[in-house]
Amino acid sequence: MKTPDLDRERSEESLTLSNFLKSYNHVLPLEFPRASLALLREFKKTHDTLFKSGDAWSLDQHRKKVMDWLPSRLKASS
Repeated sequence: MKTPDLDRERSEESLTLSNFLKSYNHVLPLEFPRASLALLREFKKTHDTLFKSGDAWSLDQHRKKVMDWLPSRLKASS
């Protein structure tokens, strides 16, 4: 019998915005910029096609995209 893949289940789990923020920043390497609620709200506005399920976030679907977007967003604002 195959054991459940807990990492996969965790990454595919639907999260609220605040829970996604906690999970995103918790497992992020130190050299990466941290997200904030304001930045994630802006990300959601600019990437609305990624949120077909309303306000649901998941590490599987959104983490990499936020990681790619965040440095360019922070660079543009400085």
